[in-house]
Amino acid sequence: MALKSIAVFCGSSSGFDVRYSQAAKSLGKFFALHGIQLIYGGASVGLMGDIADACMEHGGKVIGVLPDFLRSKEIAHKGLTEIYITTTMHERKEKMNQLCDGVIALPGGFGTLDELFEMLTWGQLGLHQKPIGLYNIGGFFDPLIQLITDMEKAGFLKKVNADMLLVGDDLNSLVQKMENYIPPTTGKWIVRK
Repeated sequence: MALKSIAVFCGSSSGFDVRYSQAAKSLGKFFALHGIQLIYGGASVGLMGDIADACMEHGGKVIGVLPDFLRSKEIAHKGLTEIYITTTMHERKEKMNQLCDGVIALPGGFGTLDELFEMLTWGQLGLHQKPIGLYNIGGFFDPLIQLITDMEKAGFLKKVNADMLLVGDDLNSLVQKMENYIPPTTGKWIVRK
């Protein structure tokens, strides 16, 4: 399936490793050159600002989704193609989900993980069938990938659900995995013993 718009979850900080900012800029450029619309959190700071700026610099379309209380802190990006203002963080995630064909997470903090895991949970429950990519820059997500493996080994996560998270450290291969994604079927997923 061709991905026409991808939501990106990433840090509102840049992090200490310049590779994170470089990767965000590369992803923004990649989207623009491949005609993929960027859906993101609407901020002008950190990796969020880097990806939006790079996408627009190369002629791409960028849609921001920002809760009103963050706009008032003057972090809203001023030059976007379009911006939606929501009341709550949850409404922000719902709107981003409505606007996108898939999701990619870059390095970030609690907010990034919250958004990533909400999308994974919705996918597990069959509320959407969108591909979810993890852009593993410099092994940033290796501990998280190990945790997911451990959750599966401990019996808290089925392999079919663990496999919903598509991991890559190369943009082309990650987007290709996402385009070839086949979502799991959801049936009765809890069995009583």
